[in-house]
Amino acid sequence: MSQVRLLVGTKKGAFIFTSDAARREWQIEGPHFGGWVVMHLQGAATDPDRLYAAPWTDWHGQVIQRSDDGGRTWEPVGNEFRYKGEPGTHQWYDGTSHPWDFKRVWHLQPSPSDPDLVFAGVEDAALFRSADGGRTWREVEALRQHSTGRTWQPGAGGLCLHTILIDPANEDRMYVAISAAGAFRTDDGGASWEVATGGLRSEFLPDPQAEVGHCVHKLAMHPSRPDTVFMQKHWDVCRTDNAGAMWTEVSGNLPSDFGFPIVVHPHEPETIYVVPILSDSEHYPPEGKLQVHRSRTGGGEWEALTRGLPQGDCFQNVLRDALAIDAMEPCGLYMGTTGGTLFASADEGDSWTPIAEHLPRILSVEVQSIP
Repeated sequence: MSQVRLLVGTKKGAFIFTSDAARREWQIEGPHFGGWVVMHLQGAATDPDRLYAAPWTDWHGQVIQRSDDGGRTWEPVGNEFRYKGEPGTHQWYDGTSHPWDFKRVWHLQPSPSDPDLVFAGVEDAALFRSADGGRTWREVEALRQHSTGRTWQPGAGGLCLHTILIDPANEDRMYVAISAAGAFRTDDGGASWEVATGGLRSEFLPDPQAEVGHCVHKLAMHPSRPDTVFMQKHWDVCRTDNAGAMWTEVSGNLPSDFGFPIVVHPHEPETIYVVPILSDSEHYPPEGKLQVHRSRTGGGEWEALTRGLPQGDCFQNVLRDALAIDAMEPCGLYMGTTGGTLFASADEGDSWTPIAEHLPRILSVEVQSIP
């Protein structure tokens, strides 16, 4: 690879960072969409210059933007996200009517093989699909019409579909995660969905082992092992080896098993990374020490990666889409904080360097390795 590109969404616009394969010096462009909340930017796997962005404001609403030149120029594309169901056809746990509403796009996920095919996870929780580069969208209706839909309720961040994983060997298989409903899997391109929460336990629920209601924060999967998925949950780091039929807790010796992001090493399917924070009410690292934790055993046994990271008086969080990993050798990791610092590691997390400071609150970080 000759170039690495970082796509960074923040509370006040989007930024694009580029470096050569050494990943020592970085150039910054932006802000794009200055003043807009940019929840997520994502590039297409087969066309690295095809980028999608999800900026919104309370005044303008949601406006999907697309670039075909690596982010140098952008154009708004189709923004008609309409639910098929009628308002009030679902209910909250207390039996009151739930008028489904469209608020914002949380996550964009292009197909592994087709840059024009892209999925959007939105709030209120729904999945949308575009087959023409974002110009038109249709809801993947079967998900929100699932028999458990009437019991979904929002987490602290809203009722959001924030994670979309596509099996590159079989694109009809996808996983999605909804806060606070849980994880769901389709094996037929979205025509039907299975709840993928077997074995999960959430003490805050009236029934801790309920089928839905679990606040899943993030899912991660190695493309060569689509049945093995890792989860950072609202308390607990978990894994499944049978596509969500049964999950096992692998928090092990973590200083806290609460956090938001989780990623898998691109060449080692049993190596995973998380960023622990203190609790669901104290969204900062234990003892004010920012640490990335790595397990080379698929969980259970963890080591703290601290070199170059602040080890005192750090009270910043790392959100669910703000930890990314490239596919180079050795792989690089990239982490953005709510305090506006963007860290990079070119040695698999062993050491870290801030490549940008004083950015707005960082909401998402994605990485592209470009030939």
